[in-house]
Amino acid sequence: MAELTRKELILALIGAGVKPRLAGVDLSAIDLHRLDFEGANMRGARLSASNLQEAIMRSTNLTGADMQVTQAPFADFNSANMTMANMSGANLQGARLTGANLTNALLNGANLLNANLSGATVAGVKFDENTTWPDGKRGSESSPAAYV
Repeated sequence: MAELTRKELILALIGAGVKPRLAGVDLSAIDLHRLDFEGANMRGARLSASNLQEAIMRSTNLTGADMQVTQAPFADFNSANMTMANMSGANLQGARLTGANLTNALLNGANLLNANLSGATVAGVKFDENTTWPDGKRGSESSPAAYV
């Protein structure tokens, strides 16, 4: 269960200044759509089953974050550090992952249809046959390196 409500989080973000510190915070199953987390430290945060639709996550540190089954269509992860993030089953359809660091990220069953991975670092990304790539190919029909 999440540590904060959407309202409490918005109030915390207002007072946090430029780079909010949310490392390790449990934000699972919260509606976070369209919120601005640019530059936030969310290292190890729990975002599983949360709604990040159209959220601004630019330059956010999401190292080791649990983003399983997160709904993040059209979210902006430009230049985010998503090293070792678990995005299994996440909906990243149309998400902007340009310049993101996805080193050793887990994308099993993730939906990346129409996502933009230009300039992303994808070394060691793990995926399975249920992963959908930006062009609609599935699993081993492609690989993340084909989209950077």
